[in-house]
Amino acid sequence: MSKYAYYPGCSLHATAKEYDLSTRKVSQALGIELVEIDDWNCCGATPAHSSSHLLSLALPARNLARAERSGFEVLVSPCAACSSRHKFVNKEINEDQELKAKVNEVLPYPYNGGVEVKNFLDMISEIVCGDNGFDKVKKPLKGLKAVCYYGCLLTRPVEVTEFDNPDNPTSMDKILEVLGAEVLPWFPKTKCCGGSFALGKVELVVERVGQLLKEAKEIGAECIVVACPMCQANLDMRQGEVKRKFKTSYKMPIPYFTELLGVALSLDQNELGLDKHMTDLRPLLRSKNLI
Repeated sequence: MSKYAYYPGCSLHATAKEYDLSTRKVSQALGIELVEIDDWNCCGATPAHSSSHLLSLALPARNLARAERSGFEVLVSPCAACSSRHKFVNKEINEDQELKAKVNEVLPYPYNGGVEVKNFLDMISEIVCGDNGFDKVKKPLKGLKAVCYYGCLLTRPVEVTEFDNPDNPTSMDKILEVLGAEVLPWFPKTKCCGGSFALGKVELVVERVGQLLKEAKEIGAECIVVACPMCQANLDMRQGEVKRKFKTSYKMPIPYFTELLGVALSLDQNELGLDKHMTDLRPLLRSKNLI
């Protein structure tokens, strides 16, 4: 069994609990042991790097230092924002030794910069879409019409994320295709959902979410599959506001790719967190005889 340091981040212990549950369950099924970092702290996400460059690096660096001290060479994070921030600090301190020294001055113990950061989507893509094939699908997602939404932070900036393709990423599409779903071509897959404006400019977020839901519905999608807690929250929880503003009800489920992977692996639906969405995913899955 492969063993990795695991950083869930704040969202996966709160509003994105289903992402954490499904990540852990599919990991077990695939022979991956995720060891949650002891006493981890918030990575700083958007607020930290908006106010202090040093703080924005020190927060994720502390997590990486704890993983390094525990003997891990790889840290896995499912959250797009969290993996982005941890990748940022690796790039910056390994390219600037003076900055590295400043970061280490404010840490309780130094970080040498040797822990690789992997987003969980990247890891699953390597397993499911690898050259050796994937033979663990027990319940193919036959008949499920989906579009994949990557958002901003998974793919950009490309020199930090080193992810797939910044304009037309396909790793999540390919995973779902291997699982048996019909993945529809969808150009808005990397458009911003307005996540950074979730509190300051709600009307802008509602407009962006409404447009994304509209474009997905128009091409026949039955769900929008995500890998980011902020994107999921906006697309799922804002549908009531979208209905009031645009007089249109989409009732579009917004599952995490890990949940659909868990369904395809025939894992217990009660352990995947399928009941935790604002827009219930289960009726759609039942209509396809998947649960």
